[in-house]
Amino acid sequence: MADRAIVDKIIQALAEYLKRDASTIKAAHHLRDDLGLDSMAVIELLYKIEETFDLQIPDQDLVGLATVGSVASYVEGRLAPAKPTAKKTANPATAKSTKKRKA
Repeated sequence: MADRAIVDKIIQALAEYLKRDASTIKAAHHLRDDLGLDSMAVIELLYKIEETFDLQIPDQDLVGLATVGSVASYVEGRLAPAKPTAKKTANPATAKSTKKRKA
């Protein structure tokens, strides 16, 4: 589950957009089926989320954002600091020598 602060900000944005009490919106709610957002409303909401969290949501990522919780998890993943990738180095003790032995 996403960070509660992120979920709360997204729920607050939804509540303002839908003009309803935030306590009636749950992380499990589907944006279209449960909250009644049409395609344009989802895009407007995601634009507001982009502004709130200072990030851009590429069009190809929109498909997976169906519930309040999935939006929150996505945002949390985008806000998380990038983890450095470990560079794989050859272990000199186990590396095979390429030098030919003199007889």
